[in-house]
Amino acid sequence: MNIQIFGRSSSFDTKKAQRWFKERRINFQYIDLDSKGMSKGELNSVLAAVKDIDSLLDPKAKGEAATLFKYLGSTEEKFSKLLDNPKIIAAPVVRNGRNATVGYCPDVWTKWE
Repeated sequence: MNIQIFGRSSSFDTKKAQRWFKERRINFQYIDLDSKGMSKGELNSVLAAVKDIDSLLDPKAKGEAATLFKYLGSTEEKFSKLLDNPKIIAAPVVRNGRNATVGYCPDVWTKWE
């Protein structure tokens, strides 16, 4: 298993996800969305797994980028907006190869073991 957790230090669900993997002694790589963000390839991989780009938007996100995201028509425009503004991506995004989840999803992670 090659687990990556894209999250925020201020996100309670990110902390719960990290704890869930630590309790099971599963190694993971933590990437801070606010400082590092996601690469184009990583975002493509996550999008291919979750299938819905709108689910990647953090419902608590504020600001111009979050407001504009809702009005963008094409997936390409939304994809570009997420790449340019990682602070509007929902946390945590947990990735395991070609599989990915958005939010705290221990039921899905259990199937990965």
